[in-house]
Amino acid sequence: MIFPEKCKYVGMAATRPCGDRVYFLSRYLVHPVGEGHEVLEVTPDPSEKGMMRHIISSWVIAEPGEVYRYPEKVQIHDRARLVQLALDTGYRCTIFSGLDEHMTFVLDPDLSGLLTVHVYDVTPPRPSLSSCIRELEACGLFGELNVTFSHHIRDISQVHADAFPCRAAGFSRTLDADAMQGGERVVGCMTGSQVYTECYGKDFTLENICPVEAIEEEPFIARCCRSEREGVGECHSRFGAIVFWGATPTQIARAIHGMVSGWRAR
Repeated sequence: MIFPEKCKYVGMAATRPCGDRVYFLSRYLVHPVGEGHEVLEVTPDPSEKGMMRHIISSWVIAEPGEVYRYPEKVQIHDRARLVQLALDTGYRCTIFSGLDEHMTFVLDPDLSGLLTVHVYDVTPPRPSLSSCIRELEACGLFGELNVTFSHHIRDISQVHADAFPCRAAGFSRTLDADAMQGGERVVGCMTGSQVYTECYGKDFTLENICPVEAIEEEPFIARCCRSEREGVGECHSRFGAIVFWGATPTQIARAIHGMVSGWRAR
């Protein structure tokens, strides 16, 4: 797969205002032809010092019949999405125009070159970790990491139980608002278990729904209400990151960057 790391490496060769010279950072040219576009790989003369330099070599890497011009503007920094979109077109090469009019392309798209990060979260209420990652990904924040995300979200409303963690999730009987009588089947985690034991004793059954306890794949990122678990490292013999239940977008982004860096350094 060829997917230029930066859009400044891609130029449009529709006209020749400087003759046969190109911008010194150009590595690829999108060239309109009668039946569509072709894509060329070029080598500017490294011995020259100007902004515009002569080409010492060039060759076509995608012919017009292999090239598709994506009709909508996209967030070109959301690299995983662009690879998927390029695959969906069925063409060998897909050219994209960014929201800011920059241009890039994906040649021979292949998702296997991207690292899959597994996200563990629960709902209801809103799965804030998973939702935040989707929003940050759509902004292109993880583009340079070359990652894609696989979301594992457990719907705790499907669990048969007598009591649930909190009213915020819309449940009618919860640990934070109702007195327990003993013998209940309680949906919760380590914290819920501690609250029940301190207030009512040990006569209950816990259905543990902590995302950390659901980890099966690596690398991962999971949400947990125990701040002492935060950080990057191994958990249940899997490598990943754990963030606090109410982590901010900045904290989540930093955790993912740190975790991916740690994973690739292992």
